[in-house]
Amino acid sequence: MVALKMFIASMVLLSTLTITLAHPGLGFGFGWGSGGGSNYDSLSLNFYDFSCPQANEIVLSVLENAIAEDPRMAASLLRLHFHDCFIKGCDASVLLDDTSLFVSEKSAKPNANSLRGFEVIDEIKAQIEEVCPETVSCADIVALAARGSTVLSGGPYWELPLGRRDSKAAYFKLANTTLPAPIFTVQQLVQNFKSHGLDEVDLVALSGGHTIGMSKCSSFKKRLYNQNGKSQPDVSLERAFLSELKSTCPSTGGDNNISPMDYATPRAFDNTYFKLILGGRGLLFSDQQLFSGNYPNVAQMVKAFAQDEILFFDHFAKSMIKMGNLSPLLGSNGEVRKNCRRVNDDF
Repeated sequence: MVALKMFIASMVLLSTLTITLAHPGLGFGFGWGSGGGSNYDSLSLNFYDFSCPQANEIVLSVLENAIAEDPRMAASLLRLHFHDCFIKGCDASVLLDDTSLFVSEKSAKPNANSLRGFEVIDEIKAQIEEVCPETVSCADIVALAARGSTVLSGGPYWELPLGRRDSKAAYFKLANTTLPAPIFTVQQLVQNFKSHGLDEVDLVALSGGHTIGMSKCSSFKKRLYNQNGKSQPDVSLERAFLSELKSTCPSTGGDNNISPMDYATPRAFDNTYFKLILGGRGLLFSDQQLFSGNYPNVAQMVKAFAQDEILFFDHFAKSMIKMGNLSPLLGSNGEVRKNCRRVNDDF
């Protein structure tokens, strides 16, 4: 265990150096929010302290009600942030509806009939607009909702730099090609994350977000019945787990049936996800690949997080901060939308 922790620490040191060199604009100084002007070039922990100090309180209030009504919503909002940030950065482009100028990312294959939580973001935005009009961006609301959903599910809290602005366009084609797929091998996952400036530690830590939430059978049915085109299941699936999944996902039909990503504690943000992977009970092929995909560095991190929940929480928080700083729009770039579904020019 000590050796594993030393390995993780060495990887994180490299990750920290990468953040410093690749993202020198990540600032932690004084911030005024959009009410204080647009001449800023970094995110700030204090961005809304004067312009909208109620923002996070409003976010948490709406989240508490939404998650109480639909416990799946916590995972949905965490996923929404991920799908936003992986397409040209954390700019709320994923929230935009179709217009005559662009097709919404909501229609892209990884998102269609899958991505959820838009109504919750709308409610948060409406309440914030009542007290702080045209001040808090939709991109920051998505980031705050992801953190709040994690905390309300029992996961870690992190200091969240704010000040992102909203894009004026959606990127349908990129949404179809840029997001990691549930059929990816570990090598493909590593390369995909690397293309976004994220490393192996980030890959494993952020994958741990699958400790909450559900997935449709269409995302993993192939590995139950025909993983390699020979009408055989994925050999990395534990046999009893395979039988359980087949009862939920028949070979024909049932594509919209759902199964928990972490069947042991599906509503609790904990490290059980990693423990299940060690036993061949990762739901998605991409989940199980973290341990069974013959990539020693990644497999060691899975073991470390399975053995030490505090270690997982620490690195999940750090990786969420790092992901949240992917190419944010700052200063006079972008806008602060009045409605998260439409650019301001549409009003």
